[in-house]
Amino acid sequence: MPPVPTRAVLRALLLILATLCAGPLAADPSFWKHEWPETDFSRTTVDSWAEILSGGPGKDGIPALSDPAFVAAEGETRIGAMEPVITLAIEGEPARAYPIRYLTWHEIVNDTVAGIPVAVTFCPLCNSALVFDRRVAGQVLSFGVTGKLRNSDMVMYDRETQSWWQQALGLGIVGDMTGQTLRQLPAWMDSWGGFRMAYPEGRVMAEPEWNRPYGRNPYRGYDTSIRPFLYSGENPPQGIPPLMRVVRVGERAWPLDRVAAEERIREAGYAIDWTPGQASALDSDRIAAGRDVGSIRVRDATGRDVPHDVLFAFAFHAFWPDGKWMLEP
Repeated sequence: MPPVPTRAVLRALLLILATLCAGPLAADPSFWKHEWPETDFSRTTVDSWAEILSGGPGKDGIPALSDPAFVAAEGETRIGAMEPVITLAIEGEPARAYPIRYLTWHEIVNDTVAGIPVAVTFCPLCNSALVFDRRVAGQVLSFGVTGKLRNSDMVMYDRETQSWWQQALGLGIVGDMTGQTLRQLPAWMDSWGGFRMAYPEGRVMAEPEWNRPYGRNPYRGYDTSIRPFLYSGENPPQGIPPLMRVVRVGERAWPLDRVAAEERIREAGYAIDWTPGQASALDSDRIAAGRDVGSIRVRDATGRDVPHDVLFAFAFHAFWPDGKWMLEP
């Protein structure tokens, strides 16, 4: 049996303790009101409050970052060549890399790139790395971490209205922003070495000034576990392992093992390319030593980058139960 992540065990124990002590109150918004007095729980798309669980830390217990500093890619020497980074390339500014070694501990970075306010997000339990435009309904929002999970996916909140948002969907699920959708921007996970090669003039987020063991993985062995943590939903169909990575574009999902075997897939109007050389952030104790899971790039017929995600199969099935599985050529 693979080693169990210490942080995940702590979260599970806290969840069990909360359940034993609070009983049904744990799934009742009145139980959360003391921490969220400004959130309108009467407005929601959540079918049952029991879907939302505590991940362990409370509100802002995982501290989101805002307006991070950046350094020249050529001057950064602490990051391993295979370590994953989220690449954001917006015309008008050098490409930016947001290392997962930092996002593992902060999960959200509020930034502004080429005049566009963005939220760079990473949910370790779903492996979901998404970048959103923070402009919604005439407001510029800034995001934090609620400490709550739904289908094992991070529930974010905006500080302006205290509404809750589902990270995997970019959807407002509780509060004034219920039903609003964040616009996902084209971004992709690459290796640090791949980023430097593609963007020698690029910039990389500087190490935050927090006391965290950056470069370490608190979820050691997670992506080779049998079942996700704090997830009680259905497994994916057709025997697909719950923690298999899939490439999601819209409501379609391509299993990563198929993409890696073929290296390039042209289907449904997309070109999906896989290249080796990116370490899993959820494997070894040191992120840089994680096994090679490769990098994905998705483009349309004109060669433009397409918003997508590389998340676990269980999360795709949970949030897109009617989605299409692209299993065969």
